[in-house]
Amino acid sequence: MEEQNENQLNIELSEEIAEGVYSNLAIITHSNSEFVLDFIRVMPGVPKARVKSRIILTPEHAKRLLSALEDNIEKYETINGRIKVQPDHPGFPMNFGGTMGQA
Repeated sequence: MEEQNENQLNIELSEEIAEGVYSNLAIITHSNSEFVLDFIRVMPGVPKARVKSRIILTPEHAKRLLSALEDNIEKYETINGRIKVQPDHPGFPMNFGGTMGQA
């Protein structure tokens, strides 16, 4: 008989969730008991965008997520080089820095 580690957690990933949701904007808010991460997809030339996914975390889990992201970014940059971040701009550029198309 196969022994299973008591600390092992089996995680299932459905096909729908495995597809993921693309986001190019995240808005983070918090209260004294939770952090709320809203993931949004903003499209060029469209002045309205919907939240595509919302994740609610306890403060402890938010800090663990931050630590995990820092660790993964460090590993990524070791292999792929430093991630370049654009200087802060006031507001969110609706044209994504490119030219606006005309019909």
